[in-house]
Amino acid sequence: MGKNTQLRHINYGLFVARLLDQIIVVDIECTCWEGKPPPGQESEIIEVGLCTLAAASGVRLERRSLLVRPTRSTVSPFCTQLTTLTQAMVETGVSFSRVCAILQDEYRSSERVWATFGDYDRQQFQRQCLASGIVYPFSPSHINIKTLFGLAHRLRHEIGMPQALEMLGLPLEGTHHRGGDDAWNAARVLAAVLWKRG
Repeated sequence: MGKNTQLRHINYGLFVARLLDQIIVVDIECTCWEGKPPPGQESEIIEVGLCTLAAASGVRLERRSLLVRPTRSTVSPFCTQLTTLTQAMVETGVSFSRVCAILQDEYRSSERVWATFGDYDRQQFQRQCLASGIVYPFSPSHINIKTLFGLAHRLRHEIGMPQALEMLGLPLEGTHHRGGDDAWNAARVLAAVLWKRG
C-alpha cells in the first residue's frame, strides 16, 4: 500500500458520521531502552490498553489489555523495569495488524471519538501503521486529555497523569505504565473534566 493510499485511509473518518455513544480511551506501551535502541531495532507497540467511557454519563465501562507481539525489537531489561512486561509475555500476544482489526471490528474505532493522555500514542499508531502498511484504525476525532486537563485547570504547562489524578484527589488504580491500567486512569481524568465525575 502506497503512502498516499495510507493517508487516505487515515482521513477516512472525515467522511463518515461519528458515533457519540462512547469514547474509546487508549494507552500504549512500547519497547524502549535506557539509551538509544540497539542496532537494527526500533520502538514498537507491545501493549494496547483500552477503556470505553459512556459519553452520556462519563461512566467507565470496560478495561482491557491487548499484548502485541513485536517484530522489529525485543523487550529490554529497562522496558521490563518500567512496564513489568517481559519478552516471554509479549510473545504470547497477537500481531499488530490483529490489534488494529480488533479496534475496528469490536470497538468501531474508525467511527468513534477516541482519547489518549498526550499525543505520543496517536503519533506512534500513525507511524507504525504507515511503516507496516496497515490501515489506521482510528477516526480523526481525537481528544488529547493532557492538554484538555491543563486548559480546564488553567495550568501554565501540561502535567503527567499521576499528577493530574493527585490534583483531583484520586488514587492511581493498578500499575502505572501498563496499558489497561493507564487507559482506565486516563478515562477517569477525562470523566472528571467533562462530567465532573470522581
